[in-house]
Amino acid sequence: MSDRPRLILASTSPYRRQLLERLCLPFEVKPPNFDEAAPGSMPVDELVRHNTLGKTRSVAEKNPDAWIIGSDQLATCGDEALGKSGDFDTACEQLLRLSGKSVDFLTGLAVIKPGEENYEMVSFRVHFRNMAKDEIRTYVEIEKPWDCAGSFKSEGLGISLFDRLEGDDPTALIGLPLIRLAHYLQPLTRL
Repeated sequence: MSDRPRLILASTSPYRRQLLERLCLPFEVKPPNFDEAAPGSMPVDELVRHNTLGKTRSVAEKNPDAWIIGSDQLATCGDEALGKSGDFDTACEQLLRLSGKSVDFLTGLAVIKPGEENYEMVSFRVHFRNMAKDEIRTYVEIEKPWDCAGSFKSEGLGISLFDRLEGDDPTALIGLPLIRLAHYLQPLTRL
């Protein structure tokens, strides 16, 4: 289809890029120019919407003829918002606090195309099993998940940390809900 619009992923995340590649559509990657609001600055669902749309709009403004995909994710455990741990010790501490608990992942998805802006939030719940300190340290040493909300990678060894998962779209847990995204991109596919 030669008249297919340009498709751009507004993200620097290698995980989102890998997920979008699954849909077998040509796309570009452009980093958003947007300062994200921090956890605690507004209610969680508003924060996810604010950051998702802010990142997506920043790329759409410079590429008005393209279809722009953006996403943002926040994990919560009770009233606590969980960000990326950033280092080994903080990842271990975060996973120790999550041991035996449930964590909700809220993933915002935005698709902006000429004359149209779409947004929705997809939730997914993870139930962690009880974990000992030594197995948490071993996991973090192996997988180095400090660039992930919640300090685990469900697409890797992190799956062994769970009792069960609840949700309609497991890719939302990784950061880009492909089932919902495929709905928006259906006019570009042959499926």
